[in-house]
Amino acid sequence: MTFEALATDYDGTLAYDGIVDESTVDALKRARDRGLRLVMVTGRELNDLFNTFAHADLFDRIVAENGGVVYDPAAEDLDVLADSPPPVLLDALVHARVPFSVGHSIVATVKPHEHQLLNAIRDLELEWHVIFNKGSVMALPSDITKASGLLPALKDLNVSCARTIGVGDAENDQAFLRACGVSVAVANALQSVKDAAHIVTNGARGAGVVELIDRVITGELDDLLTRSRGDGHRHIKLVPSHPPGVCSEPST
Repeated sequence: MTFEALATDYDGTLAYDGIVDESTVDALKRARDRGLRLVMVTGRELNDLFNTFAHADLFDRIVAENGGVVYDPAAEDLDVLADSPPPVLLDALVHARVPFSVGHSIVATVKPHEHQLLNAIRDLELEWHVIFNKGSVMALPSDITKASGLLPALKDLNVSCARTIGVGDAENDQAFLRACGVSVAVANALQSVKDAAHIVTNGARGAGVVELIDRVITGELDDLLTRSRGDGHRHIKLVPSHPPGVCSEPST
């Protein structure tokens, strides 16, 4: 295989309403058996993920909190990549009666509370940004994204981003998809994600990931990408929209 790693979002990509089908789990196992390294890239906090998904040990690394932490399931080792939320921000949200959760780095809420969250960040003059994931709203230090978490995870695995396939569905996935050599949107992805992706799967959510894995294992994805170079195709159902392989490696 040309590719060495698969980096995948969780909600809306692997999972539907938080649940991953057995057929999707089986496909992940097939991918591992064929030597593909697996990296999950999720906005969820780790405890929330573990309470929902019983197969976290299938993954070589889990980038959680939208890039705020990287977890090694085999070693049970956690690397926190960002500072903790400032207490003044949490106090402001409590005062504004905003429902929220707090991880090692992330502050998460839901729409329509993004307005109070943005106002608090502005009023407190914090160098933080707000990231959307459909109905979810997350705040993190301005330099933290799914891409900033994925790159050190790949470095740990000695895998280049050029040989990594990324798959996702929502706004917060776009940063890490751009960092991958090949970007894939599942059929249920937002149109903006599909427009930017090299490939759009026929299947939605887990079915799309199964489809992608099977095409990687058989070498069909290599063939599709090779044929797409220079033939003018757009990304309509498993046809790349632009030449793959452009990515940004972490600086050393």
